[in-house]
Amino acid sequence: MRVPIEWLKDFVDVSASPEEVADRLTMAGLEIEGMEPFDNDVVLEVNVTPNRPDCLSILGIAREVAAAFGLPLKMPETEISGNPPVSDIRVEILNPELCNRYTGRTITGVSVGDSPEWIKKRLEKCGIRALNNNVVDITNYVLLELGHPLHAFDADRLQGGMIQVRKAGPDRTITTLDGLERELPEDALLIWDERNPVAVAGVMGGEDSSVTHETADIFLESAYFEPASVRRTSKELGLRSESSYRFERGTDIEFLVNALNRATLLMRETGGGTIHEIVDVYPERYVPAKVSVRYSRVNTLLGTALKKEEMLRILGRIGLRTEDREELFDVYPPAYRRDIHQAIDVIEEVARLHNFGNIPVRIPRTALSDGILNRRDISVNTIRDAMRKAGLTEVINYSFMNPADLDLLGLPEDDVRRRRVSVRNPLKQEDSLMRTTLIPSLINNFVYNLSRGMRDIRLFELARVFIDTGAHLPTEEMRLSGIFFRQDIPSIWKDAVPAFFMAKGALKSLFEETRVTELSYIPAEEVFLHGGKSADIMTGDKRLGFVGELGPGIVETLNLKLQKPEIVVFELNADMLMSLIPARMTYTQIPRYPSIERDIAVIMDDGIPSARVMADIRGYRYDFIAKVELFDHYKGKNIPEGKKSLAFRITYRCNDRTLTDSEVETVHQHLVEHVLLKTGGELRT
Repeated sequence: MRVPIEWLKDFVDVSASPEEVADRLTMAGLEIEGMEPFDNDVVLEVNVTPNRPDCLSILGIAREVAAAFGLPLKMPETEISGNPPVSDIRVEILNPELCNRYTGRTITGVSVGDSPEWIKKRLEKCGIRALNNNVVDITNYVLLELGHPLHAFDADRLQGGMIQVRKAGPDRTITTLDGLERELPEDALLIWDERNPVAVAGVMGGEDSSVTHETADIFLESAYFEPASVRRTSKELGLRSESSYRFERGTDIEFLVNALNRATLLMRETGGGTIHEIVDVYPERYVPAKVSVRYSRVNTLLGTALKKEEMLRILGRIGLRTEDREELFDVYPPAYRRDIHQAIDVIEEVARLHNFGNIPVRIPRTALSDGILNRRDISVNTIRDAMRKAGLTEVINYSFMNPADLDLLGLPEDDVRRRRVSVRNPLKQEDSLMRTTLIPSLINNFVYNLSRGMRDIRLFELARVFIDTGAHLPTEEMRLSGIFFRQDIPSIWKDAVPAFFMAKGALKSLFEETRVTELSYIPAEEVFLHGGKSADIMTGDKRLGFVGELGPGIVETLNLKLQKPEIVVFELNADMLMSLIPARMTYTQIPRYPSIERDIAVIMDDGIPSARVMADIRGYRYDFIAKVELFDHYKGKNIPEGKKSLAFRITYRCNDRTLTDSEVETVHQHLVEHVLLKTGGELRT
């Protein structure tokens, strides 16, 4: 914002040089980006932060200068005396949640013509071109001077002698002052006469009601529009103005009458006319929100030793009303300081007005934490370490995905991963959704590395996914995903372990590292995995995740130009995994007595999962059974069609003595009968 020093002196008698004024304002938090000489004057270029709309005016900057130099603030004449005639224009606010106050004055018999030189010169210094229209120039002048936007209507062109403030509704257009016809959003707030819209509230007026040189009677508007409404409408229309810039940040709902009266008096001074009584519709009056602050907290945070009276005096210099309450004080921010919501905001005001240069410099005390991580942090670190030990490299991707990613996986429409959250303003289509699974990102990482010559790719990612459940916020879940690929190339040392078992082995190492037990594997139902080379990982009857080779259809879509590549992926619910990790480690004594092993091979239907048989064996509770392992799976010669052979190794041990062969044989025979009964199978001999 451009601030001429000569205009600033209308409000505060500052004798300091422009350089000193600039320095004081900068130390008060208003950065001066430059100074420009202009016709025996100096114009300051002030960078006003978004939270300080009160400084978007000559008055606002003057208030800061007065506070910085301890000078009184002068105000221009804004009182309209006498008994003005009643206005013949009535006002209705139909959307008070978007327009909290609307005031206006009718001025009849105005002579519209050129503006005085002093007004044109000040507008020019501030970068605004003066028009051959004193009414419009004055609205711009008061906008810069007092910070509140105004708009003048040709009163004779307002049909029905009324103003309505309400939303646009469907299929509404308006031709604005720039001569363009614009389609209006349904929720845009408009100013209407009895029949048609005459202005877009807080953004720009309409051409049909504009003030021209033939105008004799005007209706001058000064209102408060909800910032969010103006910002939304301005953005959707692609229309920015000096008015919308200020309304978007918030204007002074109390002071707007002063701005209205100031402009009215200037119009009478430059163009004559009769001023009518004010029309003021104010549905719900502004009540300042009280902020309580402890005196001791101010000094503790700032490192100062300010007295109570000094703190209150400092705040009074910028118009903050205060009340002393012994150990603390209450602050009632005026309507132009809606950025003050809590105690820390008040303390910041004390700091900048006391001058940051007056705050003593001390070496801060920093209390070191004990370095103890919480249980979740420890679990996350353990998972990451286990993955690295298994030879995987961690990757970090953006939390977005392409809508086509879910189609690549072929997920059905009722799959929970289809409940995605859309990004309102994505930078590109590929990043328009929040991830519901990490698999597509890892596939992209794999393709990227493969295209650059990597032939052994083992990656993992630990990150959140976002599921739209219909609530106000999506559900966030932590997932652990990975991808394995190794190209088969000629080698002296032949390692023929399939990629599926390498990935499964990495997960087994993870479960051992985290001490998560009682897991089982059943055939997976994921549509994007190979039917015979995939498994769901279960804990009881709950699904922890899956591991499996990508299906041929997806591999073909990737167009990798490789001969039958084995690409294995996995994904676990990391939140569930961490809930299974024991809170503390339990140790048992190393067995003192030897164990005895017995094997059992059973021919059963091919459709029976090995996990179910393992569960049946573990379900046969007997104190001597210490361990059960599956060590062979066979189909082929000597095994009937539709059947398979599963072989298990059972370890027997007693903790307080050495078992005899006869004891083990008895228990083992009972266990074999139990397994055959459960599976309907027969012993393989």
